[in-house]
Amino acid sequence: MTLRWYLLRRLGLAAVTLVGVIFAVFFMTRVLPGDPASVKAGAYATEEARAAIAREMGLDKPVPVQLTTYLGNILQGDFGTSTRSGQPVRQDLLSRLPATVELALFSLMLAALVGIPLGVWAAVRQGSRVDALVQQWTILAAALPLFWFGLVLIYLFYHVWGIAPPPVGRLDLGIPPPPAITGLYTVDALLSGNWAAFRNALAHLALPVLALGVATMSPFIKVARSAMLDVMASDYVLAARSLGFSEREVIWHDALKNALIGLLTVAGIVLGYLLAGNVLVETIFAWPGIGFYAWNALTGSDYDAIQGFVLTIAIIYVFLNLAIDVAYSLIDPRIRLR
Repeated sequence: MTLRWYLLRRLGLAAVTLVGVIFAVFFMTRVLPGDPASVKAGAYATEEARAAIAREMGLDKPVPVQLTTYLGNILQGDFGTSTRSGQPVRQDLLSRLPATVELALFSLMLAALVGIPLGVWAAVRQGSRVDALVQQWTILAAALPLFWFGLVLIYLFYHVWGIAPPPVGRLDLGIPPPPAITGLYTVDALLSGNWAAFRNALAHLALPVLALGVATMSPFIKVARSAMLDVMASDYVLAARSLGFSEREVIWHDALKNALIGLLTVAGIVLGYLLAGNVLVETIFAWPGIGFYAWNALTGSDYDAIQGFVLTIAIIYVFLNLAIDVAYSLIDPRIRLR
């Protein structure tokens, strides 16, 4: 009963949050430079044509009327029509979301699988040269300019060494995509047994995943190191050592399991960032995800596409935080949701 009421209360708060996001984004897009009617009409359109398109898009109406219309459309699941693609924004976002999810999940796995062991290693070797090197790497990875790092990877692996595929899209032009099951090319290729598409999809993922994985590795290292130091100094770890358990058993069976609980929040935050904040990487690698779509919408003053992107990210963040809170209660029996 407690969990059900907690979920209902959080869903109510989520609805309020999303309404606030809609209001904020609607008014923020209105102060952006550029005229979406002129963008849709083209550079050589007459003033009469621009005015007709503005009336068709409802831009000639007062802002409160535009807001009311937009809220009514959102409640019906209509995010508007993109002035660049000419397609419904919801359709554009749904077709591009799997590419972003695939890139985010692989980047999260790389950051966690490398960052967590490094953090644990630094904690176990506290004060040593290993600890100092890991902390220096954490600072370097956090300060690394993402756009510069992505371009360096393209230059070295594609242009100089020629071991990476062209940084355009998710597959080479000669390889058809696998049957759409989940929308994730690697998963769909595995499920359908299309090994050529699987290998090519992994090759296209390698560089953008490396760029994002290195950039998001620092939080895992820092939190893993801090959590391990706290756990290693706890009473039950000291008791396990006094009972004669080996250092390996103490670290991997007692300390690490409890330290991983605190990393769940980090994983959620990093995943949210990877879904919403990878616009630069998707643009550099021409990755057909929602980040690249948002960049094109922003540079083209595509109001409906910008609003649809931000609203989609807000929904993802709200339900991601809710899932993390519920997962906490399932993993750690000491936590009670109220």
